[in-house]
Amino acid sequence: MTPALKNAYDAEMAAAINAYRQGRLVRSFGHLETAHVLGQRHVLPHVITHWWMLKIGLKRRSLNEAAGQAVRIVLGALGSAVGIVPTGNTGGTNVGMFKRMPIDRELQDLMR
Repeated sequence: MTPALKNAYDAEMAAAINAYRQGRLVRSFGHLETAHVLGQRHVLPHVITHWWMLKIGLKRRSLNEAAGQAVRIVLGALGSAVGIVPTGNTGGTNVGMFKRMPIDRELQDLMR
């Protein structure tokens, strides 16, 4: 991970965790989606993002989100490890696990 990409990922994660601690779960999840796009090619950032999405699913008492995130933690780690990830996927259960999605230009620049 380049320093610029790591800084952007870390900033999104910090904002997500801060919002989570304030009970602002929608805002937190939005930051996690951005962090997911930035970090999904790297095992640890990918897993950490899904872990926090799982925490939000549990906090919301959403069985669908929690179960989906538990699966994504395992498959995401494997996918990142072997270099097979659905580029641009935001990581929530509202999106198919293998669906590729367009990436904002600003994020694309960071990911190069």
